[in-house]
Amino acid sequence: MATRKAGVAKPPPGAHDRDALKVTDPRYTDPVKRDAMLASSPLARGAVTGRKYSEGRFGADTDLSEYLAELHTQANAVKGGDMTGLETMLATQANTLDMIFNQLARKAAFCEYLNQFQAHLALALKAQALCRATLEALAEMKNPRPLAFVKQANIANGPQQLNNGAAPEPRARGKSGEAANGLLTDDHGTTLDGGAAGKAGRSNPALEAVGKINGTGD
Repeated sequence: MATRKAGVAKPPPGAHDRDALKVTDPRYTDPVKRDAMLASSPLARGAVTGRKYSEGRFGADTDLSEYLAELHTQANAVKGGDMTGLETMLATQANTLDMIFNQLARKAAFCEYLNQFQAHLALALKAQALCRATLEALAEMKNPRPLAFVKQANIANGPQQLNNGAAPEPRARGKSGEAANGLLTDDHGTTLDGGAAGKAGRSNPALEAVGKINGTGD
């Protein structure tokens, strides 16, 4: 069963329909489900878009179903661990980006006006950066970095204590182990308040009342 792109004229009877997508899966005999599956498939979308961009160089006669089948073959190769196709693609793209860089850099060198020079040179440097990123991706694919799983190791010569959680705030404790509530007290239950007023007496002469002054005698 085949489905065609919207807006494309139907070919005459007996002619090969290059715009039709052949679907042989029995799960998609219903045209509604079939169209929904094709619209959600990244392979189908990529085949339609890629063929459109290739028309300028390879013509408009590329069979859509055959193009989709080739993409499916390449995707299966990658899923199976064969990265040859992707490595070839990245190497080719890096070469093309380097060519773009040199072409734009050469144009910048012959520009008479500053704005043209800046525009060409900025695009040249962008192509150069993309070329470098492509080569880094290719190098990572060829020589992937090993993943290291490091576990925490606590090594000490003597006893040690490891607190992984947040340290609790220090609080004053009472005799029974419960937190003291309010001001500290001495053994007799008297509040130890440094701001309380002391009593006058001989033990505290600074607060003792001043004696009666005889102004006549002085």
